Amino acid sequence: MSITRESELSGMQKASEAVAFTLKEMINYAQPGMSTKELDEFGGQVLAGFGARSAPYLTYGFPGWTCISVGNEFCHGIPRANRILKEGDLINIDVSAELAGFWADNGGSFVLGNDVNQHQKLVDTSKQILRHAISNIRGGVKIADIGHLMETEARKHGYKVIKNLGGHGIGRGLHEEPAELLNYRNRSDLRRFKKNSVVAIETFISTTSTYAVELNDGWTMVGNKGGFMAQHEHTIVITDEQPIILTEMNGIFN
Repeated sequence: MSITRESELSGMQKASEAVAFTLKEMINYAQPGMSTKELDEFGGQVLAGFGARSAPYLTYGFPGWTCISVGNEFCHGIPRANRILKEGDLINIDVSAELAGFWADNGGSFVLGNDVNQHQKLVDTSKQILRHAISNIRGGVKIADIGHLMETEARKHGYKVIKNLGGHGIGRGLHEEPAELLNYRNRSDLRRFKKNSVVAIETFISTTSTYAVELNDGWTMVGNKGGFMAQHEHTIVITDEQPIILTEMNGIFN
């Protein structure tokens, strides 16, 4: 969407606060021995406290309030009672929701407890790339140039990017134009970021794979060549200067 009135900015701020606070609380709540279903139910209660409604549930009938992916699961992981978290797990939580007609989206990967499986470098690199990408987004900047920046930074650190996942416009719906804000340069993409538009910008940084493939459950995605992936996501408003990070309170840059 494009922000044209103060009331629209206010609406987006409130929806973004709901998803950002929920993500932060879920990351803090997660602990070894807990099921992803239990973690998801907690997140659903936090969203409900804001009067917000789960976006994947509303839009796609997703079997959970939030997406929780663990280990080699890249994204869209279904919360399950028999999926038990362990020390050192690489976990990704994606929280998106609707509140009073406005939609916001954010996500973050993190290591649970001690980094016994050596995932922290991947997580930190994903965060750094998202921060760098956001700091370079302005009205008029080529979308493909930001994708090139993200892939270049990933390669510098020895990682790859997932080429069939990307960020997206957001605001009055979960997924809006501009679609496919990819993590690499698509030379045929001549679009530019527009001032006052709202987008969910996100990383998909991988150790081995370059494409995500869907499992038989119809939701969970893993790498075409295995390995692990980290994702970090903010909802932002594009300006002539630094973007406004609407979901900043999730603390994923801390």
